[in-house]
Amino acid sequence: MVYFFYFFLFIFGLAVGSFINVISIRYKPGKRLLSEDIIRGRSQCLDCKKKLSWIDLVPFLSFFIQKGKCRYCKGKLSLQYPIIEILGGLAFVFIPFYLASQPWLIIVSWLFIFSLFLLLSVIDFRISIIPDQINLLLAALGLVLTSLKNYYGAFGLFSGSFLRHFAAVFGWREEIWLNCVFAAFVGLIIFLLIVVLSKGKAMGWGDVKLVAALGLIFGWPDIVMILILAFVIGAVVSVVLMLVGTKDIKDMIPFGPFLIIASTITFFFGYQIIDAYFKLFGLV
Repeated sequence: MVYFFYFFLFIFGLAVGSFINVISIRYKPGKRLLSEDIIRGRSQCLDCKKKLSWIDLVPFLSFFIQKGKCRYCKGKLSLQYPIIEILGGLAFVFIPFYLASQPWLIIVSWLFIFSLFLLLSVIDFRISIIPDQINLLLAALGLVLTSLKNYYGAFGLFSGSFLRHFAAVFGWREEIWLNCVFAAFVGLIIFLLIVVLSKGKAMGWGDVKLVAALGLIFGWPDIVMILILAFVIGAVVSVVLMLVGTKDIKDMIPFGPFLIIASTITFFFGYQIIDAYFKLFGLV
């Protein structure tokens, strides 16, 4: 019965990933994410414009059955389709599994958050824009999540952080709202300074808004790990891209996906990372 439940969640996650693909591909700067021209109308091949039937739109399976090509014009399909779909499926399995002891409302909130993480990453990667609507939705979900944690008593000196008991070392564990607002403020100030000092060349305003929303979602000190991981991952990827000649040192690389990757790592492995760090320096 448990296996069937997680299988159902996986299939549902594939469908969510497919919907995210549709929104991300049809989205244009300045449009509303869920405007009628984005969510309505049948999907079509981006090359031949042929309207697709249901057999072409089965999440994950259609791509491989058709060998990554359009069934009509044989044009190559983007790997984005199966990648986002499978990531959606995995998110809907591993998040409920990881948070199995949490109230279901908290689990559902995290599923919404990670779905927006996927959408944000794809849009930012494609057109280097983080829609304000996504940042606002994430901030709103951060407030909802904080309210739920407060209601269920899921916050304290040694709880309510993905760093577990190590969070107590960094303080601000007395009151959950102060904790989350402080985390948002820290992230906001750091990124504002980067934008101002670099005159917008190193970071965009969408990233500033995103990190504030992440502060509300994850709280303090989790936001610190997210920022450190994001900068490290971003630096490594940037160096690799420059070495292979894909990017020049003057080129801007979307930072939103790095923040999302860092948030995901913190969510699942934050405790293991800080535990290894403290052990490395003999602090535990």
